[in-house]
Amino acid sequence: MAVALDNTYAAGIMFDAFVHDVDVSIQALTKYVGGHSDLLLGSVSARNQQAYENLGPVYRQLGLAVSPDDCSLALRGLQTLAVRLEQLEKSTLQIAEWLTNHSKIETVFHPALPTCPGHEHWKRDFSGSTSVFSFLFKDNITPAQVETFIDSLELFYIGLSWGGVNSLAVVYPDVERPGKDHSGKLVRLKIGLEQAEDLVTDLENALAKC
Repeated sequence: MAVALDNTYAAGIMFDAFVHDVDVSIQALTKYVGGHSDLLLGSVSARNQQAYENLGPVYRQLGLAVSPDDCSLALRGLQTLAVRLEQLEKSTLQIAEWLTNHSKIETVFHPALPTCPGHEHWKRDFSGSTSVFSFLFKDNITPAQVETFIDSLELFYIGLSWGGVNSLAVVYPDVERPGKDHSGKLVRLKIGLEQAEDLVTDLENALAKC
């Protein structure tokens, strides 16, 4: 059985897919490799010759191709990928840890935090973390208050993408899990290259208004 993996979260660096017996590793190069929210591109990497030969006919049938300009933007992003990932990891951890101590927050879902479900798997398999994580408001906070929080943010843009230089925030209005209902109370943050202290201040001010 062949195994395919979306390795975008780890930027293809912080999780070695082929060492973990993944046959096909996929990335949205739009995210960390591009790094500036101005590129639409993806990659499919094969572990060995057999996987490569299996992918070839599909590639040709779909007529996949990319422009030289898009490739140029990806190459540009690769030149700064290491320094961006280092800063993003540092800032994101700082903000996630700050949120864990806030009175209005129930749980912070960041894999590098020991309190996060699945942390032991992240610690076993990953060499680092990146800039996307979520947190859940406590039960006494209403979905309307969460919307007020989102609308009160000044440095964070409202958006679903990630991997660029700007910080983003979005609330999930309808998220159900077995035995749990997070509807309207689960927020995802994507931390950018702004100063972490400024982002914490922005979050603190917005939390005070909800």
